[in-house]
Amino acid sequence: MLRSCTAGLRSLWALRGRREGAPRLSADLQPARRLFSTEKAVHKDWALPNPSWSKDLKLLFDQFMKKCEDGSWERLPSCKHTCTYKSEDFKTYFLDPQLVEGEGLSQAQLFTRGFEDGLGFEYVIFNNNDEKRTVCLFQGGPYLQGIPGFLHGGAIATMIDVAFGSCAAISGGAVMTANLNINFKRPVPLCSVVVIHSQLDKLEGRKLFVSCNVRSVDEKTLYSEATGLFIKLDPKKSST
Repeated sequence: MLRSCTAGLRSLWALRGRREGAPRLSADLQPARRLFSTEKAVHKDWALPNPSWSKDLKLLFDQFMKKCEDGSWERLPSCKHTCTYKSEDFKTYFLDPQLVEGEGLSQAQLFTRGFEDGLGFEYVIFNNNDEKRTVCLFQGGPYLQGIPGFLHGGAIATMIDVAFGSCAAISGGAVMTANLNINFKRPVPLCSVVVIHSQLDKLEGRKLFVSCNVRSVDEKTLYSEATGLFIKLDPKKSST
């Protein structure tokens, strides 16, 4: 874990550009100065390796990509901005119709993809449709710190919610979180890599019950366990 954190931080310093006499990087490697990006939508897949990924994250990524070769596993792409066809499923649930058409929503982007490379959430999710389970490989950057040297519990909860949502969506259609129950066993070291194993346990009508555990790369350390309830949305109905 310490190796992962050290390597990740070295990559981050390289990406941050000129620091105390360090040579200036080329323009295409210079990150934006703002923490959150306000650029227009760029259809880029962010669930792919970048220079901030640690050796552990890259190694796990390569291992799961090999599992994808026979079709049993699939890597899920991830963009900063929600795909249009997915947005339509949620529009009927907005309380304020003006918000749906407003300029603010057009500028919205996925919370977990709003940080510069390596500073926040670095993750990729792999899906096994037949087994109704997903695996999320997650590296938490320095801007997600809680107590010194460790990830904020809210950052772990966020990634559990993301992993759960992807797992629940295996059944098809749009889903929303109804309940999360998380047991934090021990804190996660900052910049380390964890593996979130999620599975769909039960399906009752529109209710989807999921569970997961968050472990270290070597699977020996259990950081968190969680269960969740998700609701499959019916686009024909509205919350208004």
